[in-house]
Amino acid sequence: MARIDEFTLDIIESSLIAAAEESFVAFGRTSKSPVIYEVLDYAAGLTDARGRLVAQANGVPGFLGTLDLATQDCIRKFGEDGFVPGDICITNVPYTSGTHLNDVTLVMPVFVNRRLVGFSTIKGHWSELGGMHFGSWTSDSTEIYQEGMIFPPIKLFEAGKVVGAMVEMIRANVRTPVMTLGDMEAHAAALRVAARRIEELCNKFGVGLVLDAITRIMTKGEKLTRLKLKELPHGTFEASDTVDDDGITDTPVPVKATVKITDDEFVIDLRGSGKQAKGSINSPWCATISSARTILKAVTDPHGPASDGSFRPLKVLTTPGTIFDPVPPAPTSTYWESMAFVTDLVWKALAPRIPDRLSAGHFLSVCATIVGGVDDRTKEPFAIVEPQAGGWGGASGKDGESGLVCSGDGETYIMSNEVIEVRHPILVEQYSLNTEDGCGKGEFRGGFGLVKDYRINNSNATFTASFGRSLFPCWGMNGGSRGTPNYFIVQRERKEPLKVRKIAAAPLGKWDLIRLKTGGGGGYGDPLKRESSRVLSDVINGYITADRAKEDYGVVIDSNNEVDQKATGYLRGTLQAHQARVKPELLIRLASEERPDD
Repeated sequence: MARIDEFTLDIIESSLIAAAEESFVAFGRTSKSPVIYEVLDYAAGLTDARGRLVAQANGVPGFLGTLDLATQDCIRKFGEDGFVPGDICITNVPYTSGTHLNDVTLVMPVFVNRRLVGFSTIKGHWSELGGMHFGSWTSDSTEIYQEGMIFPPIKLFEAGKVVGAMVEMIRANVRTPVMTLGDMEAHAAALRVAARRIEELCNKFGVGLVLDAITRIMTKGEKLTRLKLKELPHGTFEASDTVDDDGITDTPVPVKATVKITDDEFVIDLRGSGKQAKGSINSPWCATISSARTILKAVTDPHGPASDGSFRPLKVLTTPGTIFDPVPPAPTSTYWESMAFVTDLVWKALAPRIPDRLSAGHFLSVCATIVGGVDDRTKEPFAIVEPQAGGWGGASGKDGESGLVCSGDGETYIMSNEVIEVRHPILVEQYSLNTEDGCGKGEFRGGFGLVKDYRINNSNATFTASFGRSLFPCWGMNGGSRGTPNYFIVQRERKEPLKVRKIAAAPLGKWDLIRLKTGGGGGYGDPLKRESSRVLSDVINGYITADRAKEDYGVVIDSNNEVDQKATGYLRGTLQAHQARVKPELLIRLASEERPDD
């Protein structure tokens, strides 16, 4: 076998990462649906010839951990000798390689001089894939067959030519064939970009040297993770929580995790969690693994490259037939409502032991929505499929971040309001911080969620959504309070507003309003220990009122430029840090709860 020096190894590793990133960009630039080119709801990576992860681009974390598993599923189906140059395999089976049916994975073998050297793999959310409701994923399904087309590992392209029968089958089963097939073509084209870059790399350094580098990349990843494990507290840690409901009824689902950390292993035991749900909130085994990988990466080496070796110390224990390992025909449309708890339970168990690395809980749910219909102007279908952003938890030394997507959906964007209004018959009437519901109180408060108002400017539309962490908001830490809930309000003409957390294909008419409200993050530390200057800053910025400053933090703000804080007496001159941008006389307006114009 060819030997490789450290400099060449770094060049090859960086080149493989760049190949994955280039394919990621190519998919976003050529796709037909906004959920890809605006939201970036996809992930791209490369594996070796055995389907082991070699490199990845920064995409959806919940997808990244499934790329190698989907590739291995295709290899099991066809064998390493069952591919020829130009083949592309398609799969979306949740139980063995996927998440929900909309998240379609395409896998392309990469050959150099007729030798199989690896696979290029991309998983992306196709906006429409058939199913019982527009947009395919739904909150009211009770079996997988209601959620759209199922693709077992099957060849979509053979020797570079698309399989016409597959295209016709897809065209006949989706509501937006132009969009879906456009995404399919973009998906395949992006795979070819990475394949070309790998071929160029092998031609430059030689196949033997590149394959040696791949082996060493994985070995290095394993060594680095084990070194990082030595820095973590060792022992057994536990956490439990509750999923709002089973997706169909109001019955909550208990979830628990036991985490065991040694020098060599990071074991997550999810056995003892609730049975698989009646509704679509089940997390397939593959998604559960991906969520476990997310938290392992977060507490060991969040900024370093990921490979198969990075996750070799990880072991995940589940029981088939439970919410974290459902069996067919369990529905999985809104799988994120339970998948996210895998990350969050481990986070909750470890945060008190490593507060320098983990914050209090965040709003957690993807809070995904679909607004779609037939545009009165063009008579063509339209669809907005997107996640919503919310508040993250406070941490030791800092307040939580506001308006970020959840941990399982990182790297996705929030769709541009201007794009929504230009391309769809919808008006965005409000997009603001959710200060009305607030956030978790603490020495360091949580971040704020968001409020978004959609006004339907069309004769028809349907609305589907699933907002978790509604009945059981996220957890506080070290004396901080819980965060606030996720929910939405539907206001139909001449009807009472409907405040809910789940809805499926609800019919809407012209001028009906959807108000989306995401929760704030949990607080960190005793609220009465919060610095008075921070409380004053929050009042000045309109995050809280003067009354809330007194009630929640024991800080009284009056018109005499005085701050009264429990346990410390009167403090004066607290405006010094703010005088550069706030005039002293504005305190009089502040005392009457008017927001100063700063």
